[in-house]
Amino acid sequence: MKLDILAFGAHPDDVELGCAGTILKEVSLGKKVGIVDLTRGELGTRGTAETRDQEAKDAAKILGVLVRENLAMRDGFFVNDEKHQLEVIKMIRKYKPEIVLCNAIDDRHIDHGKGSKLVSDACFLSGLMKIETSIDGEKQEAWRPKIVYHYIQWKNIEPDFVVDITGFEEKKIEAIMAYKTQFYDPNSNEPATPITSKNFFESLNYRAQDLGRLVGKDFAEGFTVERCLAVNSLEDLI
Repeated sequence: MKLDILAFGAHPDDVELGCAGTILKEVSLGKKVGIVDLTRGELGTRGTAETRDQEAKDAAKILGVLVRENLAMRDGFFVNDEKHQLEVIKMIRKYKPEIVLCNAIDDRHIDHGKGSKLVSDACFLSGLMKIETSIDGEKQEAWRPKIVYHYIQWKNIEPDFVVDITGFEEKKIEAIMAYKTQFYDPNSNEPATPITSKNFFESLNYRAQDLGRLVGKDFAEGFTVERCLAVNSLEDLI
C-alpha cells in the first residue's frame, strides 16, 4: 500500500500529541495516512505496554489512518544505528510515503530527539539502492520521501511553518484522550507525571490557539524542516 503521509512516533501518543490535527485534516482531504510507532512505551509510569497497544488502536480509528504498526524497539534504550535504521527503512520502502512526519528535533524526553534523528537518517538511507532490505522474503525497492517534517512536542520550538487545524481540534483531543491511562484523570490513583496534570491537558488547546493566533486562525500545529521549502507562487504562502 502506497501512502501519501507516514507519521512516526518514538512512543504511542507522540503522533497524536504532535500532529493529530494535521493528520485529521489530511485524511479529510482524501490523503492516505499511516502511523509507525518505534516503541510500545513500556517505560511509561502509568498503564502497561498492553494497555498502550489497545489505546493506540483506538486512537488510530479516531484519526482514520489506514495502517498503524509498531516496531517494538526498546523504550528509552533504542539508538540510531544500522540495526534500527534498517527497521525504519523497511517501513519507508513498504509504504513509499511522499511526506514523513516525525518527532521534535529536541525535546524533554530523550527518545524524542533520538527518534527524530533516527527517522530522518533512515529517510535518506532508504533512497540508496545498494542498501538491501526485504519483508517476508520479498526484496524492497529504494524509496526516499520528498520531505521530512518534525512536529513540536514538549518544548516550545519556534515553527518554520504552521498548519491550520481549525475544525479538527476537538477530534484531536478525542484521539489524545484515547490514551486514557496516560493523561489527566482526576479519579486516577496512579503516580502523577508531567503529562497527567490538568495544566498539560489544557496546554494542548492553548498552544494550538497561540499558533493559530500567529497566522490569523483559531487553531494550528507547528512544524520544523531540515531544508528550505519551495512554493509555486507567493499566493501559496497566504
